[in-house]
Amino acid sequence: MKITDIKLGMLRVPLKTPFKTALRTVEAVEDIVVCIHTDTGHVGYGEAPATAVITGDTHGSIVEAIRKFIAPRLIGQEVANLNRITQLIQEALEKNTSAKAAVEIAVYDLFGQLYGAPLYKMLGGGDPVITTDITISVDYIDKMVADSISAVERGFESLKIKVGKDIGVDVERVKAIYAAVEGRALLRLDANQGWTAKQAVHAITLLEDAGVRLELVEQPVKAQDLDGMKYVTERVHTPIMADESVFGPTEVIELIRMRAADIINIKLMKTGGLSNAVRIADIAALYGMECMIGCMLESSISVAAAVHLAVAKANAITRVDLDGPSLCAFNPVDGGVIFNESEISVTDAPGLGIREIRGLEPLPY
Repeated sequence: MKITDIKLGMLRVPLKTPFKTALRTVEAVEDIVVCIHTDTGHVGYGEAPATAVITGDTHGSIVEAIRKFIAPRLIGQEVANLNRITQLIQEALEKNTSAKAAVEIAVYDLFGQLYGAPLYKMLGGGDPVITTDITISVDYIDKMVADSISAVERGFESLKIKVGKDIGVDVERVKAIYAAVEGRALLRLDANQGWTAKQAVHAITLLEDAGVRLELVEQPVKAQDLDGMKYVTERVHTPIMADESVFGPTEVIELIRMRAADIINIKLMKTGGLSNAVRIADIAALYGMECMIGCMLESSISVAAAVHLAVAKANAITRVDLDGPSLCAFNPVDGGVIFNESEISVTDAPGLGIREIRGLEPLPY
């Protein structure tokens, strides 16, 4: 099975409700889709969102990186040579992790198709059913409480609460939500780099003293402030998770060396795809550090790849935050992973199992 062509498209899927964080507000998934064609007629699919405030990738930069730097290296390559192909992708240019991730996901999809096995089995196997949390966007307190109660009634047992805009209001938001769902759902806080180290310690301590039990607090400080992250981790009882502070394996090693956080959030758009995500999970497992698998605002194309990884690396990936498809107004993908509210299940279809993507707008080459 040889790669013969790489085509790109734009996928637009409205969200059920606007997605609000301390950094941005988004009303629709608008992602670049990669379709890798082969001489056997098989097609592999990948996807990348524009997340300029996190990875630095825009739609334009993703398209340019793939067309001018990555795609020319892959034409004619044998899909069976997976390690060589992933190396070609990673060395094609610096950074541009989302563009690399989209292409890698499509290649891994083809790798599974080549051997007639679902991707999670190619990565080591596992139980093909996992459970995700759901994100509660930053909003008025009453709205966030209502959204949280609605999520619990739909079967979600873990809620990811977005905070980081106003520390005083943040504390009150969390107290109100905790009072409304206590005993029915675990709370995960995502500050999206919205606090200083001292503010984070102050806010988390206030919540702890008020009897609020949080499963974790994600990225309370700026991405580059590992010393600040360490400061927070050492001074609170609540586990601290690094997200934007950790993109690749070398940053994971440094974070572990510093003991700067308790948990690592793996996202394929940060790692540049599955090859580095696998390395991170293995490094974390070696040092006994737990991981979460997360996503950006992505559809069920690239989130499917994250699901397969989570199943295969369940020894390290103990928490799942793959609610992107649940936030979409509809699922544009036929086949693939099955998203049913909090439960995500994987079929035994080869690769990612995607048969068709509806509404894909081809991009001119």
